[in-house]
Amino acid sequence: MAFYTSISGLSGAQTELSTLANNIANVGTNGFKRSRVSFGDIISNSPLQAPSRTIGSGTSVRAVAQQFNQGPIESSDSSLDLAISGQGFFTVKSGIGGNEVSFTRNGGFSVNQERYVVDASGRRLQLFPTTTDGSIMSTDLASTISARLPLTSGVPQATSSIRLSVNLPADAQIIPNKPIYTPLNPYVFNPEDPATFNNSTSTTVYDSLGNPLAANIYYVKTSVPTALDPFHRWTAHVVVNGNELTVAGVAGIPMVFDTTGTLTDPVTPIAYDAFSPGSGGQAMALAVDHGIATTQQSGGFARATIEQDGFPTGQLESIAVDSAGTLRASFTNGEIQTLGKVAVAMFSNPQGLKQIGDASYVVTPDSGVALTGEAGRNGIGSILSGSLERSNVDLTIELVGLIAAQRNFQANAKAMETDTTLLQTIINLRQ
Repeated sequence: MAFYTSISGLSGAQTELSTLANNIANVGTNGFKRSRVSFGDIISNSPLQAPSRTIGSGTSVRAVAQQFNQGPIESSDSSLDLAISGQGFFTVKSGIGGNEVSFTRNGGFSVNQERYVVDASGRRLQLFPTTTDGSIMSTDLASTISARLPLTSGVPQATSSIRLSVNLPADAQIIPNKPIYTPLNPYVFNPEDPATFNNSTSTTVYDSLGNPLAANIYYVKTSVPTALDPFHRWTAHVVVNGNELTVAGVAGIPMVFDTTGTLTDPVTPIAYDAFSPGSGGQAMALAVDHGIATTQQSGGFARATIEQDGFPTGQLESIAVDSAGTLRASFTNGEIQTLGKVAVAMFSNPQGLKQIGDASYVVTPDSGVALTGEAGRNGIGSILSGSLERSNVDLTIELVGLIAAQRNFQANAKAMETDTTLLQTIINLRQ
């Protein structure tokens, strides 16, 4: 009898050694949960046997249960590295059609070639669909969507107006006459020749396709106050993508300042003639508004403000996940899209989950159904972006347990050896 009792002890010790070895092997696996072996003694009962003479028949492994206490959380450089501070599991889907649902604490996600947010096994992170303001529409598992990052956002808008304010230097010199004259101007303006203008400023405008175009505004001083004309006069030339803009076919818009340096004309936006931007986009018509803040004062040329109302198609610039799991994408045109909220699930008995590898689990009758909800509410942990949950394996504890399991194995082997020796002695007595 002792022989078989020792065999059960050896089997149990072997199971514990294997479990401890697996824990140690996964000390560096993100989201891994250590396992613990639970044993129970074996008793053979007989109605004719007195309780005081009952001898156990060994041990058996009752359970190898994972311990779901939280592992240490470490910072990372990726906003798609996620950790749950508290209870809960990330929901991921894989397989044909993406219908095989599994759950994991390993939040090391990245983006694949199809722009889906996936884990190391290629399973797609699931999101609860939301409204534009971030409110969850449904927390049912059947309604979750796979997280996918868009490359672009929005429809481009052609620039229709430029608003700016500048200070033109009061002591600027009048541009001297050029040897070539035109009927409308005493000289020929040339944006490539700095000698034909006093100052300039620039900005970027956009055509109907969202293509960026360089817009330059050049300022030319044409006269100073006289007894007959007590005003400072300038001319503003607007050049977009190499095209000088005109008003009623005339290039150059006069700007008039009084003796205090206040702009008196124009005081309303100037609407320029439509022109072809030469970039493939539709014809554009710009209005330029210098506003009442444009002055001619002492000091150098300075641009206080410049704004334009066009924008290109936005390119994905960054992503962010907040503590509630809201996944947002930011684009170069300033637009921010809410893509959804990270789907988090809880279980009434997480130790009933079935391991499938890669620190992932699937539902079983013992675990109960997944209880899904928003991170940070109803007992579900909050999401930490730029963080990873490490394995909850304590190497010191595992090594001590390994030594104890080894001693246990050796002791059971010794008991078996002793029983074998006794049997051999009995056999020798019969000879």
